[in-house]
Amino acid sequence: MTYSNTCPKVTLRQRPGANGRISLYLDYYPPVRNPKTMKMSRREYLGFYIFKDPVNPAYKEYNEIMLQKAESIRCKRQIALINEEFELPDSTKKNSDALEYFNEICKKKGDKYLFVCRHLKDFTKGKCIFGDLTIEFCNKFKDYLMNTRQLKHSNMKLCLNVSAAYWSTFRSMLKMAYRDKYLKENINDFLDAIETEDVHKEFLTADELKKLASTPCNIDVLYRASLFSCLTGLRYSDVYNLQWENIMKASDGGYCMRIRTIKTSTDATLPISDEALELCGTRRTGKIFKGLTKSMTQQPLKKWVKAAGIEKAITFHCFRHTYATLQIAAGTDIYTVSKMLTHRNVTTTQIYADLVSEKKRETVNRISLK
Repeated sequence: MTYSNTCPKVTLRQRPGANGRISLYLDYYPPVRNPKTMKMSRREYLGFYIFKDPVNPAYKEYNEIMLQKAESIRCKRQIALINEEFELPDSTKKNSDALEYFNEICKKKGDKYLFVCRHLKDFTKGKCIFGDLTIEFCNKFKDYLMNTRQLKHSNMKLCLNVSAAYWSTFRSMLKMAYRDKYLKENINDFLDAIETEDVHKEFLTADELKKLASTPCNIDVLYRASLFSCLTGLRYSDVYNLQWENIMKASDGGYCMRIRTIKTSTDATLPISDEALELCGTRRTGKIFKGLTKSMTQQPLKKWVKAAGIEKAITFHCFRHTYATLQIAAGTDIYTVSKMLTHRNVTTTQIYADLVSEKKRETVNRISLK
């Protein structure tokens, strides 16, 4: 039986550069896929150089050391390719920097991934290789997440549901590492989820929403953005980033939003009402709710809600809950509400249906023969 020699060959090469220096790079034949750009490439520049004409013993010694280092890297790359070709364990990946790999993932993801990476960095004191990622290590990180404090507010402990969300995100990062062959096995098969607890979702009733809308707010952009969220169900991050180019004419004659949600990276085309469109103001370019800041959703929002005579602990995210519960209470089917909220699973939306059922029960109990 004959075997074809398909494993790429790695050759150390030199390329003349400026100022009497020579760049060192690796030449792959046939080309290999760059794990960062995912493009096929033949060259990998090592990022260091040697002197073309070493004029003294120090320069000669420097050249020898750099060439030895370059040859060492070439050997590691060749071994890694052979191991991958013949599905053998790759010790070079085992010793790779896991934090650096995860940071590259975080650059393409949302804030939640960044927070997980920062917690992992704190947990490992800034040093973690893939060989460290054992079941025992991961479960210790799980315990850490369940007992650590918030990054932004160090005097406050992470709540259980946030710890569960961070743990789930970390596990998804482990899946990516397994997919990219940095881990020999899918550790997730041996890790249990953190059980979440039911949290009361506060929302405004239809009457309370009308009260809030009729109550003046000292900050116009906060007023418009808040009510816009109530009428569309958009999260703060999506309201904040909403651009005028996202608003366009729909085929039915009305208007719609074409957005990519910040939290879930979901592409969606969502219709908006005329009232919601009016809250956007005069059409121009750039952000629709220009000037909106996160700090406005703290004390200024609480002050406005209190001025409306509403005693509930309302946050900006409660406006999303308000949209969902009022839509379901009005008879909109749960599947449509799920799509409008860009939920990936309709079971997530079911929570709002349960809230509406609770309100129906309260209404029934108000009528009594006693």
